[in-house]
Amino acid sequence: MFAPLRRALVRQVRSTFNDQSRGELPIPRSDDALFPRGSVIWRVHGDVTSMMAGGIAALLLQMLHPKALGGVWDHSDVQSDMLGRLRRTARFIAVTTYGERASAEAAIAKVRSIHRHVGGELPNGTTYRADDPHLLAWVHVAGALMFLNGWRRYGEPRMSAADQDRYFAESGEVARMLGADPVPLTRREAERLVAELRPELHSDDRTQAFRDLVLRAPTPSLAEKPVQQLLMRAAVDLLPPFARDLHGLGTGLIPTPVVRSATMGMAGTLRWAFRAQSYR
Repeated sequence: MFAPLRRALVRQVRSTFNDQSRGELPIPRSDDALFPRGSVIWRVHGDVTSMMAGGIAALLLQMLHPKALGGVWDHSDVQSDMLGRLRRTARFIAVTTYGERASAEAAIAKVRSIHRHVGGELPNGTTYRADDPHLLAWVHVAGALMFLNGWRRYGEPRMSAADQDRYFAESGEVARMLGADPVPLTRREAERLVAELRPELHSDDRTQAFRDLVLRAPTPSLAEKPVQQLLMRAAVDLLPPFARDLHGLGTGLIPTPVVRSATMGMAGTLRWAFRAQSYR
């Protein structure tokens, strides 16, 4: 009786994550992946809702570093194709988590090659390079924290401290392969690194413009707008308070308990729809 609804949900989500005009399909889960079946990173990265909310939060947090924002703003089409940016990031995470080892290593090598040619100068005259290990460390730790926080809030609230540390150890393997340094191996190390890097974070007109590009991105249809707005609020709620303050973001019109309850309901519905299936 519910099969048509399940199929419709699966089609809709897959069309969001996979560019059908380019023939993209979800990444098959391989027994020869960088990480084994049953690993913590497979668990965290396998949930649709928490990864969408966590991914948006990750972008907002990462781009508070002026050098990270400079690389994206000056050397990508993010201003005209935010969905494409999100799709490429999601696909990279899927390939390096679930794909065959050779495919994962090729994806990492491609990103490193691109980074070698990305650099520039910020409005204040500071130079940046995308292959800077210090900058890559920030991008990694900000993303890992937001993905993990999303999973803990909407997937596994009682996740053990040991499993959280294991997630940082596993996701850190990809970060090291990308050239990041230092790479935290535990949650405590990750939180310490964020505290150390906070003085480098900054918000200006360009940061606010990027924030609005993310949070006000157009939806393919009016029917999807309420879902997108809910995910945006859930993402803002995942941000640490200092990041919300830098972005000038408050709690919004929807009370936080309502946002969390509705997002939890969405997460349960999509898990039902994608039972034993991959969404990207």
